[in-house]
Amino acid sequence: MTVYDLSKNSQFNVLTMPEPEREINGVYIGDLLSWVMGKAQYDNVWITIMSNINVIAVASLSDVSCVLLAEDVTLDDEVLSTAKQKGINILSTPMSAYDAAIKLSGMI
Repeated sequence: MTVYDLSKNSQFNVLTMPEPEREINGVYIGDLLSWVMGKAQYDNVWITIMSNINVIAVASLSDVSCVLLAEDVTLDDEVLSTAKQKGINILSTPMSAYDAAIKLSGMI
């Protein structure tokens, strides 16, 4: 499954998708950025409620396929612009991190 395929689900809204063909191979949930850097794997969907510029840096360092912002978290325009420049796919959902993970487990 690609990030584009994931985005076709009505419960996942695209905020930025500069790399729609990135493959998804798993899910990591976390908000402690140092843990995400050490534990998220290549091409994971990273589910978080964090909304600052550090999310973009950690997503880039961890090389996740996309960031999924749970609970309708949004990003300001500056953060979204940086995400586009760095090739970071970002989706959002009104679901909790738990519910989003359950939904993803049935899809990938």
